[in-house]
Amino acid sequence: MSSHHIVRDDQEPALIIANGAACHPELLGQLLEWSPLVIVLDSAIERVMELDIKVDVLLGDFDRGFDPEKYQTSQYPLEIVHTPDQNKTDLEKAFDYLIERKIPAVNVVWATGRRADHTITNLTNIVRYRNLIKIVILDDHSKIFLLPNKFEKWYTAATPISLIPIGVVSGISSKNLVYPLENDTLTMGYRTGSSNAVSNDGIVTIIHTDGDLLLMECLD
Repeated sequence: MSSHHIVRDDQEPALIIANGAACHPELLGQLLEWSPLVIVLDSAIERVMELDIKVDVLLGDFDRGFDPEKYQTSQYPLEIVHTPDQNKTDLEKAFDYLIERKIPAVNVVWATGRRADHTITNLTNIVRYRNLIKIVILDDHSKIFLLPNKFEKWYTAATPISLIPIGVVSGISSKNLVYPLENDTLTMGYRTGSSNAVSNDGIVTIIHTDGDLLLMECLD
């Protein structure tokens, strides 16, 4: 699994490799094939090097004696981005970097699993980037993204779908789900839309009026 760069078009999603649980090599390979820009957080660079992946950007706070310059030769050309701000996670700083470059979308892998606090933070913090960049977090079991107020997508019947509110989400209605919602409210920690499913082959529509709602396409 060496290089990517089959495409070089900033309209394709960039790829961020974080430092959670690794995904299956096939998933990573598919994402690398279509990613014009690969960013690796400093905490993951040694794991990425073992997979012989070409990296474009190495980003992080480079603390605890981390020396990013030693990767310049093996990863040439490599952009090194030092982000010492301790008030944000390295993943958030990677989002900021992409927004500054006006890249519209990004896929993120290795952002779940391992430490539960990191997983929860990574999933919930994407809501602050609404209208700034489209973020999709993927692992071997889920594809997770923030819904617009009206969402429509074609699915096959029985596809598992979960709706996870960040805080309180109101005015939720759906079409073509096994457990339909009709002007409902979901609240994190009290009532969520976990373990729903697509009723029939066709378009699923989900509407909500207020709040931040994550959709998880689940692979059991």
